[in-house]
Amino acid sequence: MTFNFSAIDPSWLPLVENAFAEVCPDYKHSLLENPNWLPGPKAMFNAFSLPFSQLKVILFGESPYPRAISANGYAFYDASVDNLWSESGLSKAINRATSLRNILKMLLLAEGALTADDLSQPAIAALDKSKFIQTLPQLFAALERNGFLLLNASLVLSDKPVQKDTKAWQPFMAKLLSLIAEKAPQTELLLWGRLAQVIDDFPVSHRFQRHYAEHPYNLSFIHNPEVMAYFKPLHLLQLP
Repeated sequence: MTFNFSAIDPSWLPLVENAFAEVCPDYKHSLLENPNWLPGPKAMFNAFSLPFSQLKVILFGESPYPRAISANGYAFYDASVDNLWSESGLSKAINRATSLRNILKMLLLAEGALTADDLSQPAIAALDKSKFIQTLPQLFAALERNGFLLLNASLVLSDKPVQKDTKAWQPFMAKLLSLIAEKAPQTELLLWGRLAQVIDDFPVSHRFQRHYAEHPYNLSFIHNPEVMAYFKPLHLLQLP
């Protein structure tokens, strides 16, 4: 068993390899010895499919989804979800995925399609959604078109406490940010959730413009004015 670097865009490969060299060898060995962690060796670097030249924003989540069907190496991208909408409002799969449900409601608010006092399924069902994207892959394609690298603070979710895996990845993240700061200092950082905000402790992170928010599984995320202001001009739900 080896780690899969083939999913990494060639423009990222030297940076990722350099940063990965900072990870404790014993930790890497333990991952290869017991590969029953998510998203697994084949998918752990998938987020780096975005060409480096297109990078504008790193959206940091916390850790991979705890389900093999969902974890795919991208932060907040649940691989088990396809359709966004149903006749009753949000699709059943979206309603079961708390973070995605709240992200979509935030985007609908930012778009002006909903009002803050009514985020209900009937209100969403009443919208003309023909002008919107229809699937989760389309949403993440829109994020990539806008230069988002969707990266978790820990690339691994194992049977260890999540804080331990996150700590093991801190040398990788610190080195990666230092390399990005040299080549693309205009990159912005979005830090969503307590574990993602550990990134802010790295001195190098202060070379970037940073934006903070609670994790999207919190209901308060939907109404976060700074988050809505950031995403409003992007019109991510609009068909390209």
